[in-house]
Amino acid sequence: MHKKKLTATIKSQREIAKGIYDLRLSTELAAEAKAGQFVCLYPKDKSTLLPRPISICEADGESGVLRLVYRVVGKGTAEFSCLTAGETVEVMGNLGNGFPLEEAVGKCVFIMGGGIGIPPLLELAKRMQAKKQIIAGYRDKDTFLKEELEQYGSVYVATEDGSVGSRGNVMDAIRENGLCADVIYACGPMPMLRAIKKYAEEQGIPAYISLEEHMACGVGACLGCVVKTKKVDSHSHVNNARICTDGPVFEAGEVDI
Repeated sequence: MHKKKLTATIKSQREIAKGIYDLRLSTELAAEAKAGQFVCLYPKDKSTLLPRPISICEADGESGVLRLVYRVVGKGTAEFSCLTAGETVEVMGNLGNGFPLEEAVGKCVFIMGGGIGIPPLLELAKRMQAKKQIIAGYRDKDTFLKEELEQYGSVYVATEDGSVGSRGNVMDAIRENGLCADVIYACGPMPMLRAIKKYAEEQGIPAYISLEEHMACGVGACLGCVVKTKKVDSHSHVNNARICTDGPVFEAGEVDI
């Protein structure tokens, strides 16, 4: 299915942690969505020109419901947080490449997320056929989505203030619990992904990382969200990849972060 821009209807929305919203959209995009893909939502306020990329948290093709869990960080997301059931929003999707699920079949895996990189882990954990160890890093005791993730694997939590689970970050939770894996899937802030890349190299295991980046167009035209790569990009003919179209998921060894 090629990306489409269409009008979606709000099914429901609620705040699930401070500044974190759970938005459910009725849209045909749910049928084709892959774990790790994202959509772009368009604000109605024309002063906020650009669409906002938001990771897909869950996609139910049967009911046609796409679930997005996002943090309010500026004018665009603040506008989205006011949407209520029955209203509509312009959405473009499904964008990006998603996680390669076939690499995990029958293996022991880490599914790792930090902050607002945690929501896409839910659809990933649901679809993955593997022994799943889910490691989630939060700021504090607001452990949104933790109970839902526990339905799909063993969950280990790290919090910056030590209020829940291990004190520190996701790497501290791995060490404290003596965990190991054959392959890693991760989404979160860049410092976390750098640490995971280093760990994966030390352990000699593959890691698939979803890069969070500010995007302008979301479709690969503007080159506003590039990452350095080992391979030459066929579009720009330099060692760059566009996170929005070539990613957001990359094998960690392919990118220079």
